[in-house]
Amino acid sequence: RLHLVTWNVGTASPPPDVTSLLQLDSLGPAMDMYVIGLQEVNSRITNFLSDLAFDDPWSIFFMTVLSPLGYIKLSSVRMQGLLLLIFVKHIHLPFIRDIHTHYTRTGLYGYWGNKGGVTVRMSLYGHTICFMNCHLPAHMENTEQRLDDFEKILEMQFEGENIPSTLDHDVLFCFGDLNFRIADYGIHFVRESINNKRYNLLWDKDQLNMAKKKEAFLQEFIEGPLQFKPTYKFDLYSDVYDTSEKKRKPAWTDRILWRVKNLCQHASKEGEFSEEEQTISVTLNNYISHMSYGISDHKPVTGTFGLELKPLLTDPLVTLNPEGEWSAAHDVIISYSAVPEFPSSAWDWIGLFKVVAFRHVNDCVTYTWVEDDEISSNKDSKQVYMSAAEIPDMGGEYLLCYYSNNLRSIVGISQPFQIQPNRALIEKDRTQEENSWMQKPDNLEPHNEF
Repeated sequence: RLHLVTWNVGTASPPPDVTSLLQLDSLGPAMDMYVIGLQEVNSRITNFLSDLAFDDPWSIFFMTVLSPLGYIKLSSVRMQGLLLLIFVKHIHLPFIRDIHTHYTRTGLYGYWGNKGGVTVRMSLYGHTICFMNCHLPAHMENTEQRLDDFEKILEMQFEGENIPSTLDHDVLFCFGDLNFRIADYGIHFVRESINNKRYNLLWDKDQLNMAKKKEAFLQEFIEGPLQFKPTYKFDLYSDVYDTSEKKRKPAWTDRILWRVKNLCQHASKEGEFSEEEQTISVTLNNYISHMSYGISDHKPVTGTFGLELKPLLTDPLVTLNPEGEWSAAHDVIISYSAVPEFPSSAWDWIGLFKVVAFRHVNDCVTYTWVEDDEISSNKDSKQVYMSAAEIPDMGGEYLLCYYSNNLRSIVGISQPFQIQPNRALIEKDRTQEENSWMQKPDNLEPHNEF
C-alpha cells in the first residue's frame, strides 16, 4: 500500500496536523510506503544552505509524525524549492536496494532550480520503481513549454549513469505542480461548473487531458478521474477561489500520473498477453484533494495505490540476531549470516536503533564494524560484539540493522527485542541521589536582609 502526496506549500511552514493528509485515521490497513512530493519549499538562500547541512523543517516534521508509527526516511532529494521524501515500514528495508536520486533544472534555461524535477529510484522486491516530483512552468499560455520541460525531465534523469532511464522502470510515478490550466472557458463558467460539482464539463479543456491525446510520450501515462475541485488558486486559509485583483481561473495544477512498463509493452500485442507475464500491477484506490489545508494557494492532492508484486527477491541479503539477554552490564554478541553473493565490505556496520526513535539510518544509538569487531566466523555465520559501555543503561525496545557500504542501504534487519535496564547502575544513581538529598542542611529557611 502506497500513499503519494503532492503539495505546493508556497514557502509556508508545516501545518499543525497532517492526520487526514496521510490518512492516519483510516480504518484500513496501514500504508507500507509514503511518497511525499513538495513544491515551493522555502528556498531563500539562507534557508537552502542551512537545509543542505541539516534536515529541512518539512523533513523533520514528517519524520516526527511517521517514525513513532514504524516508518523510516528511506531517501530524500532536494533542489531548491522541490523536495521528495520517501518513508517505508521497517519490515521492507532489506528488500529495497539500488536507491539513487537525481534532479534536473529547467528554470532559466536549465541554470536555475526553481522549476524542474527531482527523482528517487529503487529496486523494490526486485522490481524497478521510480518516483518523479516536478514543478513545471506557470501561466495559461505556457502549455508547450510545460510539455517540453516535462519531456526533458523524463529524458535527463540518470542520463549517463549506469541506471535505467525513467521510462525503462517497471513502474514510474510522475506528480507535482504540473501547472496545466483549463483552456478556452471563461472564469464564470469554470466557477459555476465547480459550484455545481459538474467537473466533467471541464475535463475536455484541461490542458493535460488535451495533451495526452496528441503527445506520444504522455499516452502511456494513467491518471485517476478528476472527481475533486480544481486545487488552484485559493485565498490562504480558506476554500474560496482567488479574490485578488488577478482572479486566477481555477485549475487542476496538482496531479499524479503513473505508468506500468509491461502494460505498455503488451498493449500493442493484443491477444498475446498472458496473466503469468504480469509480475506487477498498480491499482488506484483513492485520488482526492484535501480542502482543509490552507497554508498555501494550492490544496494538496493524494493518491492511494495498491502495488501487487510477484516478489523477485524473497530473502534478505543478511540475516542477523541478538544473542542472549542484552543489557549494559556486559558486552553483547550479534550473530549474522549473508547469502553467498553478498558484496560485503570492510566498511559495513551493524547499528543498534531504538524502535520509537528510528527516523532514518543516521539515528543509530551505537554501531559495530563487521570486520574490526568480529569475534568468530565459519561458513554459516559470523559473530561480532558490542561493548557494554555502548549499550543504553535504561533499556527499552531496539532492533539491529546491517548497513552495506557497497549498496548504500540497509540489507538486513532483526526483529525488535528488549534491552534490559542496567539495574546496578540505576540503583547506584538512585542511592547517590538519596545521599545527596540527605546531606543537604536543614536550615534552608528563607531570610531577608535589610
